[in-house]
Formats: sequence, C-alpha cells, structure tokens
Amino acid sequence: MTTTDYAAYIASLPRVLAGAATLFRDARGRVLLVEPNYRAGWVLPGGTIESDDGETPRRGARRETLEEIGLDREPGRLLAVDWVQGQNRPPVVAYVYDGGILDEEDLKAIRLQEEELLSWRLVPREEIADHLLGALGHRVLAALDVLADGSGPAELEDGRRVA
Repeated sequence: MTTTDYAAYIASLPRVLAGAATLFRDARGRVLLVEPNYRAGWVLPGGTIESDDGETPRRGARRETLEEIGLDREPGRLLAVDWVQGQNRPPVVAYVYDGGILDEEDLKAIRLQEEELLSWRLVPREEIADHLLGALGHRVLAALDVLADGSGPAELEDGRRVA
C-alpha cells in the first residue's frame, strides 16, 4: 500500500469524538459541577481530548480540569467509559476519572475559566438528574456507583450499563 493509498484509507474510516472529565466530590459526597456559558445545563469539569495533538484521555482530563477550574490534579482511576450516540455529529466516547475528595482549601482555590464557565456548585447524588441531563446524568450516577462498590470501570452506552 502506498502512502497515498494509506492516507486515503485513513480518511475513509468512520470518525468518533472523545472527551474526558473528572468527578470531584466534597467530604459530604456532593459532586462538583460547572455551568458552561455555551449550552444549557451543568457538566463535570472536562472537555474534548486533543487527540490530533497526541493527547490521551487521562492527560485531557487533567488539562481540562486545570483550564476550567484552576486545579492541577492527576486524575485517579478510570470510573466509566460511555459510548454516546449523537444527532448531526459522530458518536462521542466519554471517559470519567476519579478526582477524589476536595477539602475546603481546594474549594477556595477554584478559579473558573471565564471564557467558558459561569459558575460551579456542589450537588448531592439525589439531585444529579436535575442538573445533568440525559446520558451525562446516568454516566455520573454509574461512576458514583463504581466509587461506592469498588468495582471496575463501568462500560456504558448512552449512559446505561451494558454489562
């Protein structure tokens, strides 16, 4: 196969997008959510993995956390991987990492990325579905279940466990 043939083959392959987020909690188990200014609803700190630049999901989660809330933290273990179908876009593979427990000093150190975020808040588990819509809400609940029961990463499709 020539270089030109290989490039054409690669260009013909299906596309998938990828994102990574970090799940932070406080001592009471509430989840840190951020409010973006570019869409309705709330999200976890995170965003698009810059795979064209060689970024991995773990490095993407760390970079996005630093950019969005000003905390430079190595993500903990992988909690969930979600394959999310979309309309008018390729599917997204979403990775969720454990960010651990934030203490009062950590919470005071949060500095929002003003270009993208309006605010942040801590939300108890029972209110997650009120703040995180659709697959994202299910994804975060599955990740919290993994933390609670000590199981391995949750394999999800559109936020629902497949196994």
